[in-house]
Amino acid sequence: MSARFQELDWQPTPMGEISLRRRRDPSSGEDVYEVKLGDEYLMSSLFTEGEVELTRLGLAELAEGPLDVVVGGLGLGYTARTALDDPRVRSLVVVDALPQVIDWHRRGLVPLGTGLATDPRCRLVRGDFFAMVTGGTAADGPGAPGEAGSADDAAAGVDATPRGLDPENPGRRFHAILLDVDHSPRHVLHPSHAALYGVPGLRALADLLHPGGVFALWSNDPPDEEFGAVLAQVFTDTAAHVVDFDNPLQGGTAANTVYVARRRRD
Repeated sequence: MSARFQELDWQPTPMGEISLRRRRDPSSGEDVYEVKLGDEYLMSSLFTEGEVELTRLGLAELAEGPLDVVVGGLGLGYTARTALDDPRVRSLVVVDALPQVIDWHRRGLVPLGTGLATDPRCRLVRGDFFAMVTGGTAADGPGAPGEAGSADDAAAGVDATPRGLDPENPGRRFHAILLDVDHSPRHVLHPSHAALYGVPGLRALADLLHPGGVFALWSNDPPDEEFGAVLAQVFTDTAAHVVDFDNPLQGGTAANTVYVARRRRD
């Protein structure tokens, strides 16, 4: 049994100080893992339904595999783990801007870390997902592209970002792109992220999908009709799914939104 509270890691990042904490839940006696950026809670292993449903709802729109999938945002790994649990998934690229988060998984500091880091179908890539989609400059965003731990890390903030979500194959297309980074399209973690949620940014993202491929997006806000209308300008068969889950901290239930949209078939 672990100590009641333990800070497993703390690191400065371009987006603020990030910390990984483990505490024992007094009601269940189980360990809870939490991530904070500055004074703000980013995620908790108490609440994983939204991350799981992001993958489930996104991949449910696709026919038989094999499937090549991208996850934007590693976090505690629940979105990626759910993807790998789908037998249709042939390959998974997980992009995260913070090498500290990737390092937690490689070191086994989080429960799902070792399984993700050692699965031969899965690659953990350090990069600014948003700049990689549009093809930008790493200095514009919080992270530079590259395989975690590679020499590319030394070029953080100065190198141009090749367009594409697989550094080994720029321009590669995927069957699904699952994104869980910002709180919502209106509440972003970094100003450089906002452009993705407009028509030009979404069109750039759609270009990285196979025809008929799926984009799914997690949001902590209720369904946003204005964003839904923007999504519908680029994609077809768009929907906003409300995911309800128990919230033992506040009592009652809480909700996330998962947007699912399909690229038009050429």
